[in-house]
Amino acid sequence: MAKIPHLLRMAALTGLLVSVIGLPVAGGPASAAPAAPPSPVATVRAPALSPAAVMVMRRDRDAVCVNAHVQNVGWQGWRCSSNRRVAVAGTVGRSLRLEALAVSTRRAGGLCAQAHVQNQGWQRTKCTGRQGNLAVGTQGRSLRLEALRLSALPGVCAQAHVASVGWQGLQCARRTGQIQLGTVGRSLSIEAVRVLA
Repeated sequence: MAKIPHLLRMAALTGLLVSVIGLPVAGGPASAAPAAPPSPVATVRAPALSPAAVMVMRRDRDAVCVNAHVQNVGWQGWRCSSNRRVAVAGTVGRSLRLEALAVSTRRAGGLCAQAHVQNQGWQRTKCTGRQGNLAVGTQGRSLRLEALRLSALPGVCAQAHVASVGWQGLQCARRTGQIQLGTVGRSLSIEAVRVLA
């Protein structure tokens, strides 16, 4: 009977000794690495307009051009919607996520965009400036674009192709001027976007 309390004391001392051995020594390496500071949100820049996109925008001031940054592909190149012709950016049937979207227009009132990005949520809104270009999303971080809000004067329509869903319904800017594409809270990537101006 006297051996049980002795064994318990020995087990407690052994546990204490093991925990002390695991503590870092002053000036020595720590047992747990300190938390790294959060990495800054990389700003994505719209690529320069192609000569063909510049020509379309000169002919039609209401044109809207889009360029998608696609997983494993990079920037696809500018596609323009003019005179009610559809411009498609991204891919369909290849299961490749959109990571960023660049938009260019010289329309009256311009255009604003806001992206909902994997692990980040809604980014800040960006609007076409004097040069008429904007880019939302991320580049080089392998994060999917999950949803997109576009704000424009009436006359701009858009729709998204979403993973596991397909093409969503076409939405057009009305009096409120806002269109929302994609999904939020479902971890689904936008794979392509159609724009009609």
